[in-house]
Amino acid sequence: MTKIKTKWVCQNCGYETPKYIGKCPDCGSWGTLIEETEVIKPQNTVKTMDFDDTPVCLINEIEVDESIRIPTGFEELDRVLGNGLVQGSLVLLAGDPGIGKSTLVLQMAGNICKNGKKLLYVCAEESGSQVKLRAKRLNVNSDNLYVYAQTNLEAVLSQLDTIKPDILVVDSIQSIYTANITSSSGSVSQIRECTNALMDVAKNKNITVVVIGHVTKDGNIAGPKVLEHMVDTVIYFEGDKYKSQRLLRSIKNRFGSTNEIGVFNMAESGLEEVTNPSELFMKEKTDENTPGSVIIATKEGTRALLVEVQALVGATSYPSPRRVSTGIEFNRLLQIIAVLEKRIGLNLSKHDVYVNVTGGIEIDEPAADLGIALAIATCFRDVVVDHDAVIIGEISLSGEIRNVSDIEKRIYEAQKLGFKKVIVPKMNKKLLEKYDIEIIQVPRLMDAIAKCVSKKL
Repeated sequence: MTKIKTKWVCQNCGYETPKYIGKCPDCGSWGTLIEETEVIKPQNTVKTMDFDDTPVCLINEIEVDESIRIPTGFEELDRVLGNGLVQGSLVLLAGDPGIGKSTLVLQMAGNICKNGKKLLYVCAEESGSQVKLRAKRLNVNSDNLYVYAQTNLEAVLSQLDTIKPDILVVDSIQSIYTANITSSSGSVSQIRECTNALMDVAKNKNITVVVIGHVTKDGNIAGPKVLEHMVDTVIYFEGDKYKSQRLLRSIKNRFGSTNEIGVFNMAESGLEEVTNPSELFMKEKTDENTPGSVIIATKEGTRALLVEVQALVGATSYPSPRRVSTGIEFNRLLQIIAVLEKRIGLNLSKHDVYVNVTGGIEIDEPAADLGIALAIATCFRDVVVDHDAVIIGEISLSGEIRNVSDIEKRIYEAQKLGFKKVIVPKMNKKLLEKYDIEIIQVPRLMDAIAKCVSKKL
């Protein structure tokens, strides 16, 4: 006999409990438990399972076809994916509302269909006419692009045998529901069950599936945490929706490297690739020297980027001085300020310190330490760093400048953009002789300040 059971499920982490509680014991969130109905069917008979007859083989005997990769038509997107979409993979694209996820996927669909691939675009949040209007604005037109306005998962799966697409796009996974579960779409149970069904489609029918996911106010993907474990690739689409810059960042990729980024610019006709991100991040940089402005060479994935770091230091009007960081880790800023006070003798205990990385990029590597320290120090003393210099180096607690990874790529990027000199940690001189740029090696923070500023602090 079929039984109906009710349970309360946390919409943040998926924790289940038989009764309502205000605070989730697992993730600590308040008011996130939603009542869901579960249908339990009797299991009185033992069913015979049908096994796949795929033979067991040695890994050295498996042949990999290069055509397993599907180019998306965007070099920046292919870079993040690891040289294109892998046939039979499940890709999750997440981002804030209005950031351009649907625009990116629709433009990608148009590029793929031009190469003879067949694509089914399931729009669960829009009607077909709305998708057509956006496609017309983006100049997307193809006979191989099918649009299906549907929210029922079973209806979507029934179209796969009819259309036989190479790629399936679902926009979005939070709007799709299956009739096997009585809870509403967007719940933890619905997202988990629908994603599992799409994963079976990708693996068994060798169809590449791309799903768009929503994010919560905390920046996490809406739904159970297991969602990120089920998919093959997780990509975040980041940026300020009031600015044109967009960053595509991979945080999980079974078929390529992680932490790769792709850079786009949102224009009137859609997303445009930025092949040289350093120029985009520095296009508003003037040639005039400004106290507290420094150019650093950071690294995202396999590429080197030049970005501008700005610092503002002023006397505080609060009982405790403020420390505000945008684009860098807050604790890293506190550590750099402590080194400046102890090793250089700057008294910042009565001054507010604001640090900002332009372009909306997040820096999480220690190679930016020296540039941040010089920005704070020059603004405090109202002196300037040469605008033709690029700063590279990690600062230890003793004030020493330590080497960073891939120093050659950073120096080459500075040379390519026309900078005259670069400040680097003390290292092997023979390694640096091949560059047509002045390389200044500094062992300590005090030496870097003496070499960079126009007058002594």
